[in-house]
Amino acid sequence: MAVKIRLTRLGRKKMPYYRIVVADVEAKRDGKFLDIVGTYDPLKDPAEINFDSVKLQSWLDQGAKPTQTVKSLIAKHGSAGKSVTE
Repeated sequence: MAVKIRLTRLGRKKMPYYRIVVADVEAKRDGKFLDIVGTYDPLKDPAEINFDSVKLQSWLDQGAKPTQTVKSLIAKHGSAGKSVTE
């Protein structure tokens, strides 16, 4: 089972709010997921990014691959950046 760290959309129309989740690659975007590792609110100025560093690093160590968007969010936030950008 391949696992990705990706965004799932919440919020109402034209007011997005995202959870950063760990999910099977075959699951739907807003479908089942294994764990929540953070949140992303693009509407705040500056955008608000929150991670649970311990959970995130644990999943990365287990082989979960972040999507390109999540990689850039982690790099901006500065947590676990070394493991992701390699």
